[in-house]
Amino acid sequence: MLKQRRLAAETVAEALFAAERAIDAAIASTAALAGLIPEQRQQANLSAMIGQEALMTTIQTIGALGAAREGIVTTHRHLTTAQRDMGLAAVSFGDGGYKQGPEDKPGVPTGVFTLAADNRNAA
Repeated sequence: MLKQRRLAAETVAEALFAAERAIDAAIASTAALAGLIPEQRQQANLSAMIGQEALMTTIQTIGALGAAREGIVTTHRHLTTAQRDMGLAAVSFGDGGYKQGPEDKPGVPTGVFTLAADNRNAA
């Protein structure tokens, strides 16, 4: 039973991390696009009116991607709660790197599949 819960949690965690990376990459590439539009317009010696609508929709897209990132971070928090509810609070998922969150202490390893104890039946 524990093995099945761990496998299910690992599968969901991998999909979550992929979604987080994809959103971050989309933000970065869309921000780069937003920088290129006025830069290239200036280099081509074009009027500021050229590409203005495209620039504005790109900026709006960055806002939407920011909202998507906030949503996936909230999803991450909810899945962390579900992980605890499944009795897997002592299990970490990911690539084994060191990551620091706003409530984390510097240098605390996260992301390695480790199991200290199965607390599901703890008193």
